[in-house]
Amino acid sequence: MTADAARPFSWRSVILPAYLPTLLFSVGEGAMIPVIPVVATERGASLALAGLIAAMLMVGQLLGDLPAGWLVARIGERTAMIGASAVASAGTLLALLVPTERALGVGVFLLGLATAVFGLARHAFLTSHVPARVRARALSTLAGVFRAGWAVGPFTAAAIIAWTGSAAAVFWVLVISCAAVVVVLLVLPDPETAFGGADRPQPNPAHGVRHAIVTYREVLARIGTGVGILTALRASRTVILPLWAVSIGMRPDAAALVIGIAATIDFALFYVSGHVMDRHGRLWSAIPGLVGLSIGHLVLAFTHDLPTAVAWFTGVAILLGVANGLSSGVVLTVGADLAPKEHPAPFLGAYRTLADAGQAAAPLAIAAVTSALSIMAASAAMGVVGLAGAAMLWRWIPRYVPRRPRHPEPDEGERDEGWTPASDT
Repeated sequence: MTADAARPFSWRSVILPAYLPTLLFSVGEGAMIPVIPVVATERGASLALAGLIAAMLMVGQLLGDLPAGWLVARIGERTAMIGASAVASAGTLLALLVPTERALGVGVFLLGLATAVFGLARHAFLTSHVPARVRARALSTLAGVFRAGWAVGPFTAAAIIAWTGSAAAVFWVLVISCAAVVVVLLVLPDPETAFGGADRPQPNPAHGVRHAIVTYREVLARIGTGVGILTALRASRTVILPLWAVSIGMRPDAAALVIGIAATIDFALFYVSGHVMDRHGRLWSAIPGLVGLSIGHLVLAFTHDLPTAVAWFTGVAILLGVANGLSSGVVLTVGADLAPKEHPAPFLGAYRTLADAGQAAAPLAIAAVTSALSIMAASAAMGVVGLAGAAMLWRWIPRYVPRRPRHPEPDEGERDEGWTPASDT
């Protein structure tokens, strides 16, 4: 039974069970992530080792996506989130109480695993229980909640460091946030039961992650690759901008202000993105986002040595913020559109692995090209790759994610059965 058949959809019915735990978890993660390199260097790690320890978060998330699909399908979203919070707390306490570089690396890796499970559980829940007519707005809001937590977290970390004088003390924020997540999930009614999840078919090994990869291999290769390029451009933006500011000799406080303004614009557009996708289709978010990110990278590549480089940097940073904001939630929404309705978690695990692979590969590619050629060449290369990704999504999204009626009748089934493997002939 789907959510549509069980009860009418209400935004109030998903705010607490879907968004509040996400906000709490992301605030803790947003506070911890910026201080990981600082804590690593305080413990004697070199800059290279500190960077490797920080990268363990993405390694854990990337390796955790596929197992997360199996786990969420087997034990349910609520239990998976509680388990993920426990693992994140355990990893953080290990990193906090054992003051070595190795313990810190293991703890950050465990946090990455927990992040994969937590994110997939929310994605699967909204995929299963939110009607198709508001799916993009619901998932864009989920993306906005994550971004809000990551924005609040660093300010919380700064306040704690100013108060205690210890960067490691910030780790307690994540421990407390995870404890709050568990309390919220235990106190609130199980959202899966409230939305008719008790009637969902039991997990079948034949519908596991391996089956999803084999059955949906073509759509994963086509749309998954395009989505991976989008996440790569997003990750590139967060790496390129600080490096570019240093390269052109911009004052750190001025660069931070510009990047902060761009991030604020990015966050402000998350609901606009969802509304556009629900009303006009997924391409109207994916293509402007990718093209805008690509143009921004290309413009940077040709303005580095100009006398007005700082002005160009400011304009491009804002352009990248707008482009990223306009594509907010599109990765989650397209994944939900493509996922099988009865057992979405295994497919979403494979889909999110491709998205996270792009996100993980971008910083490595930028570092390699910058080392071999220049930062301008790295920015130009990412811009060209982004345009290729836009062409892929322009070609394949209309095939696998067909447009829905703009105003469905109230008594129509709101869940679209979507694409099935049999249609890909």
